[in-house]
Amino acid sequence: MARARITLDPDFTLGPVPKRLFGSFVEHMGRCVYTGIYEPGHPEADEHGLRRDVLELTKELGVTVVRYPGGNFVSGYNWEDGVGPVEQRPRRLDGAWHSLETNQFGLHEFVEWAWLADVEVMEAVNLGTRGVEEARALLEYANHPGGTQRSDWRRSNGAEEPFDIRLWCLGNEMDGPWQIGFKTADEYGRLAAETARAMRMVDPDLELVACGSSNLSMPTFGAWETTVLQHTYELVDYISLHVYYSDQDGDVESFLASAVDMDRFIEGVVATADAVRARGHHAKQIDLSFDEWNVTYRRDQEVEPLTEPAATRSWDEHPPIGEGDFDVTEAVVVGTMLNSLLRHGDRVKIANQAQLVNLLGLIRTVEGGPAWRQTIFFPFAAMAGAARGEILRAAVTSDRSSSARYGEADVVDVAATFDQENGSVSLFLANRGLNDSADVSVVLRGLRAEGVASARVLTVPEGGDRFSANTAEAQPVGLVDLDGVQLEEQNLTLTLPALSWAAVTVDVAPA
Repeated sequence: MARARITLDPDFTLGPVPKRLFGSFVEHMGRCVYTGIYEPGHPEADEHGLRRDVLELTKELGVTVVRYPGGNFVSGYNWEDGVGPVEQRPRRLDGAWHSLETNQFGLHEFVEWAWLADVEVMEAVNLGTRGVEEARALLEYANHPGGTQRSDWRRSNGAEEPFDIRLWCLGNEMDGPWQIGFKTADEYGRLAAETARAMRMVDPDLELVACGSSNLSMPTFGAWETTVLQHTYELVDYISLHVYYSDQDGDVESFLASAVDMDRFIEGVVATADAVRARGHHAKQIDLSFDEWNVTYRRDQEVEPLTEPAATRSWDEHPPIGEGDFDVTEAVVVGTMLNSLLRHGDRVKIANQAQLVNLLGLIRTVEGGPAWRQTIFFPFAAMAGAARGEILRAAVTSDRSSSARYGEADVVDVAATFDQENGSVSLFLANRGLNDSADVSVVLRGLRAEGVASARVLTVPEGGDRFSANTAEAQPVGLVDLDGVQLEEQNLTLTLPALSWAAVTVDVAPA
């Protein structure tokens, strides 16, 4: 049995929990949009063709911000194709995903969906095949009240009031040769700076995200961020990060330690951004937008590829891409990734799980049929619902495990928050051990535990194994009660089952 000791003190915090940490991503890729959030004629569709069952699950998740419309898709996208009368919109080839884009769903439909889902819009502009003028035009169309050609065009298309989109991505993964119109760091940095400057001439109060490295293994990682920020530092607010983890090589110990690598990735980008700040004598701080993150499916699942679409595939409308069933192991890893994001919430101010529906989705749907919660839905929803107030700087002493890719990792992974207003501490705990439970003791300094408000755990279901997953036919995996949480004044103890992620909220008062 593994053991861990955690000490929490409300005097030692990292800052408030960022609301936008619980974001997701909707891209015109696979079935994320079409037959995902949007399916006219479905029994659950509203008058706009939006699936009400998916909307309700999105609200249950606690998603706060959604990035749109891509992703690789945006680098070849003309936003004008997705506005105006639906019957007049053009059909286009989408080279990013070798699909036929009907443009039946566009900016107006997405904003309508976002309003109904109560999420903030995070809009991306095309800096692959287009540039400054496209971004400036889209901003004027979306945000200007009226009295200009573009804003009046929006009004004539049914949106009298401006969309007031505050958060914008300056392109997507522009360092990647898979990206339509990919660029060197100097090329992108200058274009991003020119675009940001032009957009701020229209609206100086926007929040802008510059593209960082597409992943940690890019050969230009670090140098890319440095060059891009040297061009854009005073014009943007965030630099982006993207990462996906899997056990494609069957090394489950390394897969379970993925958040160790995520920690290092975040800390490396923070160090790079701060070095540019020091070198340039800048007063402001650049924060991080982790606007794509997730796990991918284990190696034995047959799914359509996520990258390098086969040239032999026909140009189909919304073909299924990257769909599969997430299992218990993948849900625990997602829980540790959420823990990593929360632990770094002093600098990671935005995070977008990729993606919301079907494609690596938190939610799955059947065309014409049901929608259901994937295993990874549950840690996301639990943390989004319970992480309130201040992020605690947890002192953790845990037994360690080894992995081939990432070295040593704590068997028990921890993040925590303190909600002074409501008198509660929330703990988010993972047991990376495949076979052994873990005994955890928590010391509350300056606080007295008064009761367990909630204690829930995701683990292997009875009669199942670590590959158990939720499907349209059965959903055996979810959060269940974590029994045996013991309280004694300033201490609590609990036992985590093998391969599990738990959310525990304790009512507290000053000691």
